[in-house]
Amino acid sequence: MSTTHITSLKTVTSNIKSLVEAALEETDGLLRLAPCWVPRSFLQPGKRLKLHPDDLYAYGLNRGGIDERWFASTTPAANENRTPDEGLSYVVASGNRFTLADAVAECGADLIGKRIWNKYKKWPVYSKFFDNMGPIPHHMHQNSKQAKLVGQEGKPESYYFPPQHNNVGNNFPYTFMGLEPGTTKAQVRRCLENWNKGDNGILDLSRAYRLKAGTGWLIPPCILHAPGSLCTYEPQWGSDVFGMYQSLVEGREVPWSLLVKDMPKQKHQDLDFIVNQLDWEGNTDENFKDNHYLEPIPAADTRSSGFVDRWIVYGKIAGAQLFTAKELTVDPGAQCKIQDKGAYGLICVQGTGKINGKPLNSPKLIRFTELTEDEYFCTEAGAKEGVTFENTSETEPLVCLRYFGPEVNPEAPEMGAYKANKF
Repeated sequence: MSTTHITSLKTVTSNIKSLVEAALEETDGLLRLAPCWVPRSFLQPGKRLKLHPDDLYAYGLNRGGIDERWFASTTPAANENRTPDEGLSYVVASGNRFTLADAVAECGADLIGKRIWNKYKKWPVYSKFFDNMGPIPHHMHQNSKQAKLVGQEGKPESYYFPPQHNNVGNNFPYTFMGLEPGTTKAQVRRCLENWNKGDNGILDLSRAYRLKAGTGWLIPPCILHAPGSLCTYEPQWGSDVFGMYQSLVEGREVPWSLLVKDMPKQKHQDLDFIVNQLDWEGNTDENFKDNHYLEPIPAADTRSSGFVDRWIVYGKIAGAQLFTAKELTVDPGAQCKIQDKGAYGLICVQGTGKINGKPLNSPKLIRFTELTEDEYFCTEAGAKEGVTFENTSETEPLVCLRYFGPEVNPEAPEMGAYKANKF
């Protein structure tokens, strides 16, 4: 069978609504998505995204290696010298391609549901695989009020470490998070003052947590974190703002511009302003792990039926459920119909099967322009009607991750609920 490449598709910006409607009719509420690759110039790829090694620098060496794949994204990547569509997922339909952002703009509530459309007028979340050889700088993401100062949106996020993408832990499978209780603002300010002296010592004020495949974390805005080297599934708000507070990582310089890129220009040298961007109470929380750590919780005891659906991201940030995520595992030869309350983006991470009768499989290796059969967007109507998953393998589980938008799953567990998990 010949391989299909995205370059063989016609890129369209008109007649999108009729293409979407035809695709949804054929699939009972699903849109097939092409892989969306994103490079980062300041990081080293971890090589676990299944991207062909010859394509790690497909955007050019000057752009950096590809260390991220974004899922069901309508959020542009905030990279310097970016391509116009960088970070935007493409829908594949009838030999054509168009961005999911354009599809949502054209079809609105028919895709993401009336409640989310009426409130946000867009798909306000996205997820990604984040995959690096080593740790990244200790950084934070601005909250909505701070990001608004530069015309952006804030960025809470979450982590899940899928075992299928973590057969090796790479160089540093630990993440520094927050600050040691008792840390003072003057100490952090001193780190900023020492930026050009080498390692500014910000990690001396923090503590690292060992990362474990099959677990995760929920990280609010304004919390410092230096993600370690596990490949990470990251449901998050649809924004790419950040400020990096660490000057040197594995011997590589972190330029001051990456600290202040999402702060008002007149504040770029205002150390007190930069320090005060941090949530001090949240960063120095004595019970940081209890308030942020996640373990999967089965939604119900369905193992006897040949499948299990587990919550992998749950909990609230500032009292609001901004996103949630689940991991569905279907046993070899089994089939199930899963009903959800809202639209979602889905990625298959293991196995071979079908989704509403359409091909669904996790590829072993992907070329940069190749189309895959591992990613879909499900509309709210399709999710509520129910999506049928079938594992056509006789030996291997079929495993899919899916993430949801804000306030979709009020029945999701509360933070810490894994401690009382009875299944």
